[in-house]
Amino acid sequence: MHFSPLIDQLMDSLRCLPGVGPKTAQRMALHLLERDRVGAERLAQAMLKAVELVGHCEKCRNLSESPICRLCESSHRDESLLCVVEMPADVLAIEQTGSYRGHYFVLMGHLSPIEGIGPEQLGIAQLLSRVRNSAVEEIIIATNPTVEGEATAHYIVEQMRALPVKVSRIAHGVPLGGELEYVDGGTLVHALSGRRSLR
Repeated sequence: MHFSPLIDQLMDSLRCLPGVGPKTAQRMALHLLERDRVGAERLAQAMLKAVELVGHCEKCRNLSESPICRLCESSHRDESLLCVVEMPADVLAIEQTGSYRGHYFVLMGHLSPIEGIGPEQLGIAQLLSRVRNSAVEEIIIATNPTVEGEATAHYIVEQMRALPVKVSRIAHGVPLGGELEYVDGGTLVHALSGRRSLR
């Protein structure tokens, strides 16, 4: 069944969101139109404003409304640490732990020749320039533990060889509260190879 062209267009537009299929898009569209028109207007205005005003931080490439984001501007961050992540969501995840006080560099993806994503798209030249021209002493590579994430991490390590900085990789392994019998083989391999001494 088809609704009016505008409703179909709304449902089709909502499908651009990750995890939203035809049924979910239909439920969302009908909810907004039937029960929450004020919320729909607020959502539309917020989306238009964000699309118009949110860009990328000139230093770390994270999403930001200003040329330099609040994390890069903060004088309370440790200038000697630079954590390299794939996406803005990774910055949020690390920040929510409350355990990291350094700076970030957001690649906005990972190396993927099939998708046409190379070092230029990831801002590797900008990353190298930042390391050369700042007080960074350690680069923490926090790309995802996927084939593409590992390839990206390896490429960054190779590019950093000539620079006088320590390069580390976040540990991957068995999650806290996890049981070994349910952990996949690849995760166990990472856990065993990344083991640390207890004494």
